[in-house]
Amino acid sequence: MFIALVAGVTAIAWAYLLMGRGRFWTNPVRDDAVPPLPAQWPAVVVVVPARNEAEHIAASIGSLAGQMYEGRLDIIVVDDDSDDGTGDLAVAAGEGARPVTVIASQGLPAQWTGKLWALKQGIAVAEQRFRPDYLLLTDADIVHAPDTVAWLVAKATSGGYGLTSFMAKLRCASLAERMHVPAFIYFFQMLFPFTWVKQTNRATAAAAGGCVLLKAGALRDAGGIDSIRNALIDDCALAERMKAVGPIWLGLTERSHSIRPYEDFDSVRRMIARSAYAQLRFSPLLLAGTMLGLALTFMAPPLLAIFATGLPEFLGLLAWVAMALSMQPTLRFYRVSPLWGLALPVIALAYAGYTLDSAYQHARKRGGQWKGRVHVNAPGVQ
Repeated sequence: MFIALVAGVTAIAWAYLLMGRGRFWTNPVRDDAVPPLPAQWPAVVVVVPARNEAEHIAASIGSLAGQMYEGRLDIIVVDDDSDDGTGDLAVAAGEGARPVTVIASQGLPAQWTGKLWALKQGIAVAEQRFRPDYLLLTDADIVHAPDTVAWLVAKATSGGYGLTSFMAKLRCASLAERMHVPAFIYFFQMLFPFTWVKQTNRATAAAAGGCVLLKAGALRDAGGIDSIRNALIDDCALAERMKAVGPIWLGLTERSHSIRPYEDFDSVRRMIARSAYAQLRFSPLLLAGTMLGLALTFMAPPLLAIFATGLPEFLGLLAWVAMALSMQPTLRFYRVSPLWGLALPVIALAYAGYTLDSAYQHARKRGGQWKGRVHVNAPGVQ
């Protein structure tokens, strides 16, 4: 009886995911089409927070300095207490193209996360010196195609979006990356279907912090960066604030790429565990529910297919096949083997382990670690 119940719940879960969750698994929201161009290109300031990014900053700033954008485009790098020459490398990367303004971060106040404090300072300088119509917030490990800014601005102006974000294409070369990266995008879209993000009649809000274009006036209306100053998952917190004042858009792209490598499994674990428990609002109850949901949705199907008999075996096999097939569009997008779809139960088990580790690190007051900083008092949006 118990096995039949588990099989039934698993089958219902997959029927809902495939047909009732915004078609997330088909990657329906992308930057394939060229949006209508604005009659007049607005002024844009790019703000790049950077902490010890000597390895990546030249490529990132070089790609921004080389943008084919017909309006005014200025670049500000906030050097967040780097000790590896990040600021000097950023200035050099802009020479001969667009000048780069580098400002030094001024001490991290209490109740702020490091990235958001850096963004706060960069946006303040942008508004004082340049008075931009739009702000592009992008990470120091993101490299952009020459038409990225123009595409984002055209999308924002034609659609009236206060926030327009690219899910930058993550590096997917090492074994650890091939196992985890497509699944990360798959799970992210499962949590925040991109078709729902852009619908004004739905509360679903999400963004990808590596590349976010904001209408400056809308950001002020939403309360500015101050309103999310201690959020660990700052991109989704910002999206929630921005959607409260107007429509937002998030999509997959080939235009923006992350060049940060995750060569081994431990580096992937640390990256995911840094904020996984924050996604659950630091709730033990939500943690328990998530573990149960992962077990029923991803781990039960292969167990039923291998060990059960009769109808439960059939339903388990059907769910496992559906799971593997639903993963294929994302695997194709990342150009990795389709066989990773069959391994999704094992990958989900790994993600469950990282989430438990995230909760453990939070309990030890070691949560939210990034580049030598620990943010343990970041319960979410205040």
